[in-house]
Amino acid sequence: MNIVEKSKIWEKSPFDSKTRDEVRELKKNPDLLFDSFYKNLEFGTGGIRGIMGVGTNRINKYTIGKTTQGLAKYLLKSFKNHPIKVVLAYDCRRNGVLYSKVVSNVLSANGIICYIFRDIRPTPQLSFTIKKLNAQCGIMLTASHNPPEYNGYKVYWSDGGQIVPPIDKKLIEIINSTKYEEINFKSEKKNIVKISKNFDNTFIDASIKSVKFKVLNQENLKITFSSLHGTSIKILPNLMKKEGFKNFNIVDIESKPDGGFGKLSSPNPEDPKSFKESIKLANKTDSDIVIVTDPDADRLGIAIRDNDKKLVLLNGNQAMIIFTDFLLNQLKLKKKLDKNYFIASTIVSTPLMNKIADSYGVNCEITLTGFKWISKLISENKNTKFIGGGEESYGYLVGDLIRDKDAITSSLLACKIAAYLKIQNKSIFDYLISIYKRFGLYKEKLISIEKKGKKGIDEINKLMDFYRNYKSNFFGKYEIVCKEDYGSGFSTNLQSTKKIKLNLPRTNLLRFIFKNGSILSIRPSGTEPKIKLYISVNKSIKYDEEIQKIETNLNTRINNIIRSLKI
Repeated sequence: MNIVEKSKIWEKSPFDSKTRDEVRELKKNPDLLFDSFYKNLEFGTGGIRGIMGVGTNRINKYTIGKTTQGLAKYLLKSFKNHPIKVVLAYDCRRNGVLYSKVVSNVLSANGIICYIFRDIRPTPQLSFTIKKLNAQCGIMLTASHNPPEYNGYKVYWSDGGQIVPPIDKKLIEIINSTKYEEINFKSEKKNIVKISKNFDNTFIDASIKSVKFKVLNQENLKITFSSLHGTSIKILPNLMKKEGFKNFNIVDIESKPDGGFGKLSSPNPEDPKSFKESIKLANKTDSDIVIVTDPDADRLGIAIRDNDKKLVLLNGNQAMIIFTDFLLNQLKLKKKLDKNYFIASTIVSTPLMNKIADSYGVNCEITLTGFKWISKLISENKNTKFIGGGEESYGYLVGDLIRDKDAITSSLLACKIAAYLKIQNKSIFDYLISIYKRFGLYKEKLISIEKKGKKGIDEINKLMDFYRNYKSNFFGKYEIVCKEDYGSGFSTNLQSTKKIKLNLPRTNLLRFIFKNGSILSIRPSGTEPKIKLYISVNKSIKYDEEIQKIETNLNTRINNIIRSLKI
């Protein structure tokens, strides 16, 4: 079936007149028509995510409805003779209210009880509520940090984490086999339940309980906060107030929920430009720390004062090692630390997490990219205690209360650490340097190259094939000693040609390990039309005076690797 024939299906029943008109209008632009229909939206690391509009490759009433109808069929099949409960949340994205009505209508029409928040709420709160209500499933309508034209649909299971194998594959099969004609949009009002506002306080109390250590005089800490027009504004100010942080300055211009994200070029804490207004206010209020969250409040960006009192941004790896080391040290001081504890991170995140774990005598579990794999680890390791863990993409989780990235509780942790250190006339920057002096200065660089549409996918696949079949033992002047291909499931020692089976599930990821300890990882994004390259370099450090020189050396190494890639 060609694109024109595929689009013609959307010009008749069961599609409404508005959709039919939009398809007819779309035909005036063949390229856009092609991109809208050439494939079906696919589940990635975070469910389905895409540009809003008509077509099989777009987020709309019918692709949302089809996904929900398929999910309903899977739930009814999986939980026979049981009342089925699903928790539904949505963020500030455009059409969030519309899509939430579609989802709740379809679920209720299929006899499933849908618990829905009365207004926008963060992803971590959804995860928490699934467990609290003993629901079998949860749905979060969000495109996370993607541009305004995007929306998305993430599916969670009863443990509060995103779906993982074998559930995801079984669900996808049913969704793919579901026809648009099968979608039941006729809601059953009795099956739609509004979640009480009291659940906000329940979540706040649980979040506070997760960060267990007390800090004296924390009201003296000066904080600047921006929600980037997202959901955290509904929870974080009240949480911080309840915990006694009185000097909490909100960036008003970015506080109103807005799916267009105001004047922001990107609602993404990974983008330094997202800190512009926060930095401006922080300098005005002489804030010690800046907290910035993405639209659904699973990602956290932080700015801190360096030794010159200048605000500098922490990347996701730096925040992760600070959080983890601090939590481990607190347990050690209380003499509560033993081998029953573990931390977790992902394959493309900083190797420094392993070193930190070794120094405290705890295990560091390494997973594939995507927080659902960390959640899976927590569920599987029931006899051990999860301290915390994260990934380089600005996501961290404290304890096992929630089963996804949690910028809400992590914000509280960051501010508590800052307050704790301030009493000692120290800063988070000082703490970071102390970690580097113990383990070496680790520097990471992420390169994201956007490749849109069908042509972009083809280009990404060609790049992955090129590096998968890369014959040289060098990138530039740097020798490669090991190549890990998670697509084939094997690691190859390039000096001995010996192959070893990798212990992680197969996925489209390549890792090159260099003789000097550097690491290059290459993978297509599971949520965006991008190919991502992760570079990690390191060098030992003893004295503060060495930092600048060593950092320059590491930057040179990173740039040399980038040049050798010829991308």
